[in-house]
Amino acid sequence: MSLENNNEVNLSRRKVLTAATGVVGATGATFLAVPFVSSWQPSEKAKAAGAPVDADISHLQPGQMLTVSWRGKPVWVVRRTPDMVQKLTGNVTELRDPGSEQSIQPNYCQNDSRAINAEFFVVVGICTHLGCAPLYRPAIGSPDVSEDWQGGFFCPCHGSKFDLAGRVYQGVPAPTNLEVPPYRFLSESIVRVGEDTVEGGKA
Repeated sequence: MSLENNNEVNLSRRKVLTAATGVVGATGATFLAVPFVSSWQPSEKAKAAGAPVDADISHLQPGQMLTVSWRGKPVWVVRRTPDMVQKLTGNVTELRDPGSEQSIQPNYCQNDSRAINAEFFVVVGICTHLGCAPLYRPAIGSPDVSEDWQGGFFCPCHGSKFDLAGRVYQGVPAPTNLEVPPYRFLSESIVRVGEDTVEGGKA
C-alpha cells in the first residue's frame, strides 16, 4: 500500500472515530443533564408552599384582624369599621405615598382603601424597611405609639408607622407602603390569598 493510500485510510478512520466519540459524548451529556434539569424543578412541597391559601372571615368582627400564612409570610385580613374607612381620605398630606404609586399592590387595589372591598383590608404583615413585624394598633391614641395616633400599624423596631390602609407616614424609616398581595373573594366569607381576581389567575 502506498503512503498516499495509507493516509486516506487513516483520515477516514479518524473521522469515524471522531464521529463515534461525539455521539457517545453527547449521549452521556444528555444523561448527565437530565438529573440536573430535574433538580431545578420545584418539588411538590415547594409548589404547595407557593399555593394560594383561603381565609375564613365569617367570624371576623369589625375592627378585628386575623393572620394566615402565605408563601411563608404573614398575611393580615383586617375588617375595618366604617369610621376606619372614613379616616383613610383625611390623612393624605401626612403620607409618603398616598396614591400608592411607588408601592406594591395589584392594580385593582390602587385606591384609597387599597382593597377590593373597603371593609376588608388584606396586606402582607412585613415592614418595608428591614422586614420586621409591625403591630396592629387600631385604637386612637394608643399609648405605645402617640397621643395623636389615628390607628394603623406600628413597627416598634425602628418606629415606622402605617395607616389603616398600610400607607406609610412621612418621616419614618420605611420607604414604601405595606405590600398588598393578589387576592380575591371566593364568597362573602372566604378570601383566597395568592390568586388574582381574574378567574384562575395565579400570583
